[in-house]
Amino acid sequence: MLLLAASIVISLSIGTSNLPLREVWSILIHQLPFVSGDGGWDESSIVIVTDVRLPRILLAVLIGACLSLAGAGFQGVLRNPLADPFTLGVASGCSVGAAFMILFGYQTVAGIWSIPIVAFITGIITLAIVFMLARSRGAMNVETLILSGVIVQAFLSAFVSLMSTLTNDVVNEIMFWLMGSISSRGWEHTQVVLPFLLIGLPVLIRYAQSLNLFVFGERHAAYLGVDAERTKLIVLVVSTLLTAAAVSVTGVVGFVGLVIPHLIRLVVGPDYRLIVPLSVIGGGIYLLWSDTLARVAMGGREIPLGVVTALIGAPFFAYLLYKRKVVKGGAA
Repeated sequence: MLLLAASIVISLSIGTSNLPLREVWSILIHQLPFVSGDGGWDESSIVIVTDVRLPRILLAVLIGACLSLAGAGFQGVLRNPLADPFTLGVASGCSVGAAFMILFGYQTVAGIWSIPIVAFITGIITLAIVFMLARSRGAMNVETLILSGVIVQAFLSAFVSLMSTLTNDVVNEIMFWLMGSISSRGWEHTQVVLPFLLIGLPVLIRYAQSLNLFVFGERHAAYLGVDAERTKLIVLVVSTLLTAAAVSVTGVVGFVGLVIPHLIRLVVGPDYRLIVPLSVIGGGIYLLWSDTLARVAMGGREIPLGVVTALIGAPFFAYLLYKRKVVKGGAA
């Protein structure tokens, strides 16, 4: 938590308009209702800190927390460290719903909740399709599940690209979902994501011990008193809901749910009672610094956030695949 707080303050001072850490701290403190007085700062500095950078930074933390928490849920219930919203195609499924709403101008039918609702529905449908493709004779091989997710993800990404070619009016908005970004996002978007995190986190913490028992397999978990089907359904639905909330605001930001839970697992071990809450903090820190890198790495030109996370996450994904292959080869 201290690292997260320090990261937020440091990130607030980084940008095209460099602000000293001391000034950032002073501006933040003077925004508190019980602190009075005028620090004598420029109005532009106050606007940069409170209206431009702060909502974006808090949104990055929330998005990272949602995606990482969703990844922990998928990995726990599927017993596979390679599972995450991106590799299973759920993130791309959510983006299809968002792109559809934008293409036909329905993004404000239910206010700011329009896109998250539709993204959740298309994400659930995508997850069901991936499971149907992976299941054979009542069994589901984990490697086949990941392969099915990658295939569906590629198809849906191409489908979103197709929708972007159907009109010139909203092509830039749709392309936003393919690359992922937090640019031009404000306080209202944090209000969209925060409720989903506040709902999803307690639920997954509640089922953390059940996820620990899933390591032995669904049948053994059932022998130990776990309602395997109910647990799997709830965890998958909540993880998809978290993914939909994130994608509806930022577009497809891949590999966060893959990298962070795995790193947390390496540090604290396989206990999901620790992995679940620490993934929230770790995901927030990871995406915060990824977004900071995206907006300052090339000076005044911003890199799409999804590009940064893919550049980091794709090699890590390849490493996990190689490690699993080596372990299986050694066992053979």
